[in-house]
Amino acid sequence: MSSSPLSRRRFLAAAGGVGVALATAGCSAVDLTSEQGGGNLLERLRAVGEVRVGFGNEAPYGYIDSRGELTGEAPEVAKAVFRRLGVDRFVPALSDFGALIPGLRAGLFDVIAAGMFITPARCEQILFSDPDYNAPEAILVRDRDAGRITSLADFVADRGLKLGLLLGSVEVDVAAGYGVPPERTVVFATQAGGIDGVLAGRADGLLLTGISLRHALSTRPDAPLRLTAPFVPVLDGVEQYGAGGFGFRPDQLRLRDAFNAELAALKRSGELLEIVRPFGFTESEMTDLTADRLCRARPA
Repeated sequence: MSSSPLSRRRFLAAAGGVGVALATAGCSAVDLTSEQGGGNLLERLRAVGEVRVGFGNEAPYGYIDSRGELTGEAPEVAKAVFRRLGVDRFVPALSDFGALIPGLRAGLFDVIAAGMFITPARCEQILFSDPDYNAPEAILVRDRDAGRITSLADFVADRGLKLGLLLGSVEVDVAAGYGVPPERTVVFATQAGGIDGVLAGRADGLLLTGISLRHALSTRPDAPLRLTAPFVPVLDGVEQYGAGGFGFRPDQLRLRDAFNAELAALKRSGELLEIVRPFGFTESEMTDLTADRLCRARPA
């Protein structure tokens, strides 16, 4: 991961302090901006000039860089969109990935910018923007295991193999859907922890998007690791698109729709690709999928 331990510790401490303060005022913050109660969060954000951005410190989607700045694919896209909406300051709110949705619903931040996959289950909890990318999965393995581990089927068939998964990630459901027994999985809180776990032999592979894993390898060029061929998981006959978007509270339809309109403009102009290209995204990851389609995806 690109962030230094010092930067990560500093923002963990900051997030903890902010979290306590916001938790105390969480209910009133949600009530004051709820559209059902006549509130308008978009106008409030414009008035104060800043937006609180929830992220999970997973490169290249959203992380703190060596200068202590919030960056990554999702935060940089969010910055571009919110600037077009009249909001110029961005307050980072670090969270474990699995706590992002509860944190958003509790009012600890205004938007999730973490490259979060859009799934029907998540759509029942929060609103999503349309996706800004679509990426296949891959498995990170040690060099010496590249010949014997090529797919999730190997983790199903070989009782001696353990699969690493990120806490709260879609890959947890993918692994279960493919039949990987839970006792042969190892859950890690962070991407960096998962990579270290594979290197140390606590897991024999780490399942994440190819984009995420390619970026991780670029930061550890000498690590004896490689990726399997990319693939799109299929569960119950339905392709599981790795399409990520931005999360909003369920009572913020106006803000989500305004965000979507500006995101669509970035797509049409080609600016979106230029924003995400430095983080390893290419034209092949650009997508016209919609949140509505992804939220309604069900087994055939």
